[in-house]
Amino acid sequence: MAWHASLRLDYSHEGGRSVARFVHDGPLRILQSLWPEGDAVCHNVLVHPPGGLVGGDTLAIAIHAGAGSHGLVTTPGASRSYRSEGPAAVQDTTIRVEAGARLEWLPLEALYYSGCRAENRLRMELAPGAELLGWDVAALGLPQAGKPFAQGSVLQHLELAGAWLERGRIAADDARLMDGPLGLAGHRCLASLFFACGSELARPRREALLDAARAVIDAHPLAQSAGATAPGPQVVVVRVLAPLVEPALQLLKAVRRAWRPLAWERAPEEPRGWNV
Repeated sequence: MAWHASLRLDYSHEGGRSVARFVHDGPLRILQSLWPEGDAVCHNVLVHPPGGLVGGDTLAIAIHAGAGSHGLVTTPGASRSYRSEGPAAVQDTTIRVEAGARLEWLPLEALYYSGCRAENRLRMELAPGAELLGWDVAALGLPQAGKPFAQGSVLQHLELAGAWLERGRIAADDARLMDGPLGLAGHRCLASLFFACGSELARPRREALLDAARAVIDAHPLAQSAGATAPGPQVVVVRVLAPLVEPALQLLKAVRRAWRPLAWERAPEEPRGWNV
């Protein structure tokens, strides 16, 4: 039987504190709110107790950050999409951020098992003056366990409404995409970190973010398969290919540590669950 779950998470700024409220339907939850860096930033962990998705499952996530709030959302571990011979398993996430608000969308990696049919959709709607720091990390198969991504497909859709769109289907039987030098070149983890704004980034600020990211990349073992670009005036993106998840995620975390003080004058605080 397919699981259908939805969750709406709302951040607001009340009495000098960012607070979170949520409603849910089905097996999708938010754990308690935490303020490890003071009242300004509310940290939350999104959990899906079944632990993975199979064909026909859908997760619908809607996050709203009200004016003046700052929310951070992560997960306790990897999400999983398992083999399916029927309909696709879908995660559909919409994030809306109001003027003067900040949101960090930092789920841990998505693991796509061989034979899966999966869709991952992320749409961001940012008002002028709103800012978002987020990432998307996709791992194809379980190469260390001897279970390569030999069958199946993943549809990736990342969108900043009106400003940036990346959409593509990764098919296991597409040899040129999976192993060609203009495709994944044999790598099985692809990841993106993005800093997005509801209005144009001032050129000095955009260049500072790019310079900081490139300095981190240049010193990292994945320097040959990573890069930082500004595909439009409202977004800066770091992209990385890696054979495994761990080094890719390590690189994204390092860039985030550089960006957070630069963009927001906030310490490079990491969610507690990352250090367990």
